[in-house]
Amino acid sequence: MTNSIREYFYDTLTDIIDWHVRGTRYGIKVDADGLLATGEPGMPLTWMNARVGNWVVTPRYGKPVEIQALWYNALRIMEHLAQTFGDTANQQRYGMLAAQTRASFNEVFWHEAAHCLYDVVNGTERDGAMRPNQIFAVSLPYPMLPDVRAQNVVAAVERDLLTPYGLRSLASYDPQYRGCCTGDAASRYSSSHQGTVWAWLMGPFITAYLKVQGATSQGRQQAAQWLSGFRRHLSDAGLGHVSESFDGDPPHQPRGCIAQARSVAELLRVTAALGLLGTSPVK
Repeated sequence: MTNSIREYFYDTLTDIIDWHVRGTRYGIKVDADGLLATGEPGMPLTWMNARVGNWVVTPRYGKPVEIQALWYNALRIMEHLAQTFGDTANQQRYGMLAAQTRASFNEVFWHEAAHCLYDVVNGTERDGAMRPNQIFAVSLPYPMLPDVRAQNVVAAVERDLLTPYGLRSLASYDPQYRGCCTGDAASRYSSSHQGTVWAWLMGPFITAYLKVQGATSQGRQQAAQWLSGFRRHLSDAGLGHVSESFDGDPPHQPRGCIAQARSVAELLRVTAALGLLGTSPVK
């Protein structure tokens, strides 16, 4: 496998990193602080990409929090591959850029008053909306935060966003919150990332929770309890499948497509990680 990566993928992966550093389409470019800036007006680039006509519902221009976590992890993975392949120059380059990214991230993204992370940083602007994107700074293989900050992030997400079917896309106390994703296409799109629950986010949340709590028997039991609600859901919408999303308000009616790959995949991934695959909520 290592030889195949070196032969077929490594040069392309290196080129991808180089293009992000130099800059590419849609304003995607590494800033002087090592963080990855993205976005052009009218062009939503993150997974929260709902658009109604020319209205981008959640534009998130600048430096979205989850993009920084993904960028940092990409750099650390490339650092590891460069070391494996004896590419000393790139190993040092990726390591230095990753260290700068992590330091800058902790400096500009930490929301001290809320004890969690800003959702987007754009110049001097800080978006303090309570959204689930910050969980990736903890859940991904290379975490970006010191232990105490990581614990605070998971606690804030659990308190404000966790439901039996995943994480809300926006806290219910936010003035922009929409508790039901219903109506015509425009109404649904305008609600889809303003409080709607996304099932696939349960996977990253449980991964982050077990990282900060430790994979103890108590932590595993709690995670299994959070997953148990999906067993009931298997006969709610698409028989034997997991829906794309759910209303933010109880009773969290299923919405979107009745069977979505990323919902099923993330639940299977975290269930397997817990060693519960024999009793999986999604079989």
